[in-house]
Amino acid sequence: MNITLRITRLAICVLAMGLLSLVHAAAAPSGVADGSADAQFRHIYSAEWAWRTGHPAAGAVAASPDNSRLDDMGAASQQLRLDYWQHVMSQLDAIDVAGLTPTNRVNFEVYHAQISNLLADQKFETWQMPFNSDSAFWSDVGYELGGDHLRGVDDYRKYLDRLCQIPAYFDQEIDNMRLGLKRGFSVPREVLKGRDVSIAAVAELKDPTQSSFYAPFKNLPASIPADQAQALQGQALQRIRDEVIPAYAKLLKFFHEEYVPQARTTLAAEAMPDGKAFYRQQIREYTTLDLSPDQIHQIGLEQVAKIHAQMLEVMKDSGFKGDFPAFLAFLRNDPQFYAKTPQELLDKSAWVAKEVDGQMAKFFGHLPRARFAIEPVPADIAPYYTSGRGGPDVYLVNTYDLKSRPLYNMPALTLHESYPGHALQLELAAESHGQPAFRRNGYISAYGEGWGLYSEYLGNEMGIYKTPYQQFGFLTYQMWRACRLVVDTGIHHLGWTRQQAIDYLTVNTALSDREIANEVDRYISWPGQALSYELGYLKIRELRTKAEQALGPKFDIRHFNDTVLSTGSVPLPVLEKRIDHFIADGGPEPDFGCDCAKPPHATPHGESDSR
Repeated sequence: MNITLRITRLAICVLAMGLLSLVHAAAAPSGVADGSADAQFRHIYSAEWAWRTGHPAAGAVAASPDNSRLDDMGAASQQLRLDYWQHVMSQLDAIDVAGLTPTNRVNFEVYHAQISNLLADQKFETWQMPFNSDSAFWSDVGYELGGDHLRGVDDYRKYLDRLCQIPAYFDQEIDNMRLGLKRGFSVPREVLKGRDVSIAAVAELKDPTQSSFYAPFKNLPASIPADQAQALQGQALQRIRDEVIPAYAKLLKFFHEEYVPQARTTLAAEAMPDGKAFYRQQIREYTTLDLSPDQIHQIGLEQVAKIHAQMLEVMKDSGFKGDFPAFLAFLRNDPQFYAKTPQELLDKSAWVAKEVDGQMAKFFGHLPRARFAIEPVPADIAPYYTSGRGGPDVYLVNTYDLKSRPLYNMPALTLHESYPGHALQLELAAESHGQPAFRRNGYISAYGEGWGLYSEYLGNEMGIYKTPYQQFGFLTYQMWRACRLVVDTGIHHLGWTRQQAIDYLTVNTALSDREIANEVDRYISWPGQALSYELGYLKIRELRTKAEQALGPKFDIRHFNDTVLSTGSVPLPVLEKRIDHFIADGGPEPDFGCDCAKPPHATPHGESDSR
């Protein structure tokens, strides 16, 4: 969930003028009415955020004054990003941090890390590898077009204009990938098999109206006159047929004839140009901690041993008489553990989500106004997609290949992706209007994914895991994330093969073969990201234990959980400082700074208490 860079397709001279104007604005304290450190800092991040997202601040020339266009991803604009963030960093380094208010010192720490990571991505030229086995620019472009937010005729016309920009956008990404291939910076060839399916799904379309790009035109608002609606539909059909489908066909040809044959045959991130430094930066970005690969590998081994002992106890509780490998085989193959239809899997996921709803008031004092839907993963990406993914508005459940989606894992997955996991955390962050936009809209993987795993843990206290098999599903998910510490560092630092990684997960978890293969390919093509989950979770658990021991009977689980969520997505060291303050203050209820709903406290019998 990285922040999307909204720098649109402009002539380079115009971008350069915008860059110089913004750098000048950020560097000029005389342009700030209040010369305090707070005012200087606010001026810097406001101008940069406007530049990054394409909404110009007063008096500044934005890099993307026309927000109706797709991003400029070319090499020249990538250099401008590098130059701009270097200037921003120099301005941040000149700030008197001691002169900031306590609130802005936290904002500064979060923002400085954010700019450091953006700058590092540009220095390592990660834009030359614009996809991995999990996500890709050709799939994400649908979100970039904004088809879900069309209201009037002008919105639809801008959408049509963006459809025409897809060929040039793809050409830039193809050029970028060629630069990556030339220097050995590519997705490994070993994980590219089947990655072209989502490209072919568009490239080989015979009927443009069956494309997801046409979906916004199937049911136009009644406010649009019939003749205009018909004209818009005709233009959409024509542009998808003549612009979009050929662009995907060209990309598919490049993928088959150039990218796959020339992709690197190594797996390790450390095997790429400046690979050791690149992998350490990936670790810093995704974990927010300064740990070496060897330290992380050892933490993983220790957690795997600890969780394995817990799994053996639950296996005994289930009444199973065989050994551990036989129990895993039983779980993977017995039909009782698998949904028979996609709708059954969706229904069971929804039931767990509703069970969680009934427990939320016991664990949280603040809830968001927004709500989420439960939907299947789109068919074109489902074969290589994860089992589920949650956001502020939707929890996606993968209904492809039901024999790979065991029901005993589903409660833990639902807790992680919906409430109290990602959906809750992201909705509260979006509603925290008292925080700067770079915090409301930012996502730090160690915090967000650590919270997701902690949400799975809360399922024990909520009573969600009702059978030994569901309890084992919780533990297999815990084991899965612990194994990631071993597997990611094994692949990218210790030289493991893909099969070694698959075997390690197969022996230690009850994940299906498809899930394991998809996950290993994800770790190979996305170095470091998989480390964030377990390390973030361990930190949150550590901080909760610290608070419980320090506060004793004054500890309130709702206040602790709310405090963690009230920070928004922050580096783990920032979260630790916040919990230290929470403890020092006596564990009070936090102020979210948002229009959040307060659920009624639950009585021991579950009825609402309106006192």
